[in-house]
Amino acid sequence: MPYITVESGTLSDEQKEELIKRLTEVSSEIMRVPQEFFVTTIKEIPDKNFGIGGKTIDKVKEEYMRNQL
Repeated sequence: MPYITVESGTLSDEQKEELIKRLTEVSSEIMRVPQEFFVTTIKEIPDKNFGIGGKTIDKVKEEYMRNQL
């Protein structure tokens, strides 16, 4: 049974549903394994619990949004 796991920041319920659906569809097609055999899990990690370039993700997002204005 293929197992797909995703580690991500916080996602909405709609994003989780779409991610599970599309990952399963594409993986099934590529691997030629029926979708019914796939198990998918999503592990959400709070933005304050991981970082990039020495900054937590919440700070990186905040700076990005500020620069988009």
